[in-house]
Amino acid sequence: MKEWLVSAQRIRGISLLDALLTTDSRLRMSLITTGLACLFMAFCILVVELLATTALIDHQWVRWWSLASGACVLGSFALIRSGATRDWDDPAFTSVQMIYGITSNAVAYVIAGSSRGITPPLLAVAMMFAVFSLRPQQIKGLMAYGLLAYGVAAAVVQWGMPYDPMPASLAAVYLLVVVMVLTMTTILSLRANTMRERLQIQKSELAEAVAQIHEMATRDELTGLPNRRYMQDMLRLEELRARRNGQPLLVAQLDLDFFKKVNDSYGHAAGDQVLQDFSRRVASCVRAADVWARWGGEEFVLLMPNTSQADGEVLLERVRAKVASMPAQLPSGVCIAYTVSIGAAQLREGEGAMTLLERTDTALYAAKGLGRNRVEWAEGEPTPKFKPNPNLAAQARPVRGRASPPQPGDLADCTTRSSYPQTEQ
Repeated sequence: MKEWLVSAQRIRGISLLDALLTTDSRLRMSLITTGLACLFMAFCILVVELLATTALIDHQWVRWWSLASGACVLGSFALIRSGATRDWDDPAFTSVQMIYGITSNAVAYVIAGSSRGITPPLLAVAMMFAVFSLRPQQIKGLMAYGLLAYGVAAAVVQWGMPYDPMPASLAAVYLLVVVMVLTMTTILSLRANTMRERLQIQKSELAEAVAQIHEMATRDELTGLPNRRYMQDMLRLEELRARRNGQPLLVAQLDLDFFKKVNDSYGHAAGDQVLQDFSRRVASCVRAADVWARWGGEEFVLLMPNTSQADGEVLLERVRAKVASMPAQLPSGVCIAYTVSIGAAQLREGEGAMTLLERTDTALYAAKGLGRNRVEWAEGEPTPKFKPNPNLAAQARPVRGRASPPQPGDLADCTTRSSYPQTEQ
């Protein structure tokens, strides 16, 4: 029971905090900074009011100063909380808040009487707020404004308030302290700004490096397709999604027929170009939701989420037919006719992704044994009835028989045709 009460109080506290600071991250940071400014101004008002009770400061002037200073910070907080400043470059309009903060401090210097020595330390704290979001030019501008505001305040005290005289030497000391405070806080703020910009650059460079490393780790360099590592992750992810949503999941393994003969007859460079041609042809056939990856060597894997076996049969037949329909034309002018064998399977109840992949591998070997250039489904899979989704079927092109070889007309526009023997794998 006690734990429940603590949990309820914690949830209530979080809700109140969200109501005060919003859940918008951009506005929340501005509200936190302005909230700190409100607390700091409340402390300053309290100090000045306490001094007024000791008759060291004119009570009437203090009341007006307190009302004006408090209204400025609270009004700023309310304006930010309303969301009206969300799209501004600086939602907290820090430079404006800093200007009236310096002005409030300079006015306090005028009305503080013999307690004027408290204002320079408070000014130093106020200047620290410039570190958060101001640019170097704005920081330098605030320093100049601070010097001007205190110069005017000192002039008012020396020549405009004969009833409250202050020794010239003491006034000079106060001004010297103010100059030192403004100079040092400006230098520190500029240094912090430089460090922040450097960290931002390093953060961007790190993010870019991580993205490049991830790309290298999950992308096949030759074909530009996702690699084995990426496909293994996607297999596990799609398996979980298929079970959660009760949707079918198909996986197919594709292997180029007699690819070793291509490498032996034309060299590995030509073989690489054939692999690139093959990856592009299949990519033009599959859908956006499918995952098409190179598994290794001349083996590829196609992951088809939320796809029935009938729709998968149409898609795989379209792939097989497009590969067999024309040879790969290499930059050298050589044309190499090739085909692909495909083994496919559908995820079963209680089956893991790796077991599913093993069944597609078995189906692939069956396709090889039955003559290649064909689509074979894993043992135990029902024979597709070819009643595919109309949208998917509309994308399919007319295909020849499942094991028919390329036709002579497919070799048009080629200067040289491959003639490697196809008597063994």
